[in-house]
Amino acid sequence: MIDAGGLRVMKAIADEGSFTGAATSLGYSQPAVSQMVRRLEQRLGTVLVERIGRSIRLTEAGEVLVRHAGPVLAALDEAEDEVAAIAGLRAGRVRLMAFPSSSSTLLPHALALMAERHPDVSVTFTEAEPPESLAALRAGDCDLAVAFAYEGTDVARGEDLEGLTTHALLDDAVRVALPPTHPLAEADVVPLAELAGETWIAGCPRCRGHLLSLGHAAGFEPAVRYETEDYVAVQGFVAAGLGVALIPDLILAAITNPGVAIRPLDPPSHRTVHVVTTPDLERVPAVRATLDALCESSRDLRARA
Repeated sequence: MIDAGGLRVMKAIADEGSFTGAATSLGYSQPAVSQMVRRLEQRLGTVLVERIGRSIRLTEAGEVLVRHAGPVLAALDEAEDEVAAIAGLRAGRVRLMAFPSSSSTLLPHALALMAERHPDVSVTFTEAEPPESLAALRAGDCDLAVAFAYEGTDVARGEDLEGLTTHALLDDAVRVALPPTHPLAEADVVPLAELAGETWIAGCPRCRGHLLSLGHAAGFEPAVRYETEDYVAVQGFVAAGLGVALIPDLILAAITNPGVAIRPLDPPSHRTVHVVTTPDLERVPAVRATLDALCESSRDLRARA
């Protein structure tokens, strides 16, 4: 019933002592001020300004409105300033979640771009695999989720993507890591079927599922004896001759154990990396700027590959 425009008019009338003075201070016409007061009186069901000849006087109800107008208008002005700062990238918060193997390659450059271009925007980062990060996005606990999907599956891995938007960042080739003494360590390409009898080291649930799927397609059941999501540890296990593993290029771009032989697979395998958000969040300037930084970082990674 009470709008900010009506409050501003009432406060100006109290400050200036007349409709004409209020109109001048607000940049309105005098009839416009009179009309706004009449509309406000109609909404509230009571008289706010008593007109006595050529002078005016606030009624008790009018005085109540004016008494509250100052703090309310000050709070609205402060809110407008804060929103304007967010819209102008002079403030804002972005909550980013991404899977661990992107943390040392894709994310640092993107976060550095944001810090350089928009130092007043606060970007927080938490590691999470795609199921957890997508669930957090749906729950409103993050604004951007960097996720991945292996060939033959979507980024949600069967989960509903309705209401979300996805942007492809890059294709990430998957290679096989072998001990240096392995018979195929010097091969140009390693046929997956020839690794049927090997002991395997596997990572996250999604990565283990991918390994099992590839093994089944090649006609064998991979024997997974060691499980760790730490790819430094995975390469250490391989270097010690404890087994073989599949490792994405994003990891190898950050760290490659010199005691491990990295070879392409036959048939080749890859995963796609996406950033996921909602249509509304995508229109928030700070979120849009972070998404653009992620896209630029992925382009730089592809150029260096």
